[in-house]
Amino acid sequence: MILQRTFTALATAATILTAAAPAAAQETPVAIGISGWTGFAPLTLAKEAGLFKKLGLDVSIKKIPQKDRHLAIASGDIQCAATTVETWVVWNANGVATTQIFQLDKSYGADGMVVKPGIGKITDLKGKTVAADAPGTAGYFGLAWILKKNGLSVKDVKVVNMGPQPAANAMIAGTDGIDAAMTYEPYLSAVRAKPEAGKIIATTLDYPMVMDTFGCTPKFLKENPKAAKALADGYFAALEMIKADPKKSFEIMGADVKQSGEAFEKSQAYLRWQDKAANQKFFAGEHAQFSKEAADLLLEVGIIKQIPDLKALADTQFIK
Repeated sequence: MILQRTFTALATAATILTAAAPAAAQETPVAIGISGWTGFAPLTLAKEAGLFKKLGLDVSIKKIPQKDRHLAIASGDIQCAATTVETWVVWNANGVATTQIFQLDKSYGADGMVVKPGIGKITDLKGKTVAADAPGTAGYFGLAWILKKNGLSVKDVKVVNMGPQPAANAMIAGTDGIDAAMTYEPYLSAVRAKPEAGKIIATTLDYPMVMDTFGCTPKFLKENPKAAKALADGYFAALEMIKADPKKSFEIMGADVKQSGEAFEKSQAYLRWQDKAANQKFFAGEHAQFSKEAADLLLEVGIIKQIPDLKALADTQFIK
């Protein structure tokens, strides 16, 4: 039965690649900006396992902090990127035109807030210091979202800007002056493994507001529609490869973030990668609904000065 499932999954992945191949551009170069976030890893798998190449893409992946990714897009250093849904709202509101074309993942506990011993509930953070990534990033947005759901705002805490990894390290080290931190996998598990340093007080299981999508500049999509379709198909093929050969897939994806295959497997348990069917369902309603709620919060906390045309933020033709 296991072998049968493996062969079926492999056949499905092969079918996706074969069906998509004629429509794919021939060796179209495309640079993608991502971070070490576990949810983005199938993009790395698609590159390293040759799935993108089979679809006629010459993909280069660049690790760029979320707070700087839009600058790389604006400069032309990259044409596409992976980031959270609300971040596309921020980028477009600030004049960096980008369009989402498929969903990557949803966090199911992979993002969270860690607090030092002695802090029992979110409202205890009033007047405290929280380490979170810069405004316009998922970490800062997550902090604002969680605080708002508990009757507070970012104005009620002191925010020290730290990326997800250094924020987690600060908690593990017991750094003075930092009472809480926003981080995500695989760094959240490092805190989970050292409970004496603090506890995870909230995750995306409690506050489901972290979902990632992949997008490109309108110029790239207009000039390279076949390549855009190939990017989506390559991602879906990577998900099929994970089903067919999880051990090898986890090793490839783990190596990229300096994790063993076993450690990576544990990290990915806290999120769900989204296949084509899940993508179609997501963009049929949830995407627009969440984008609107996120945009309202971003405006409220001053991250954006005006809400962009939310209807123009996604193009679903590449997931059909």
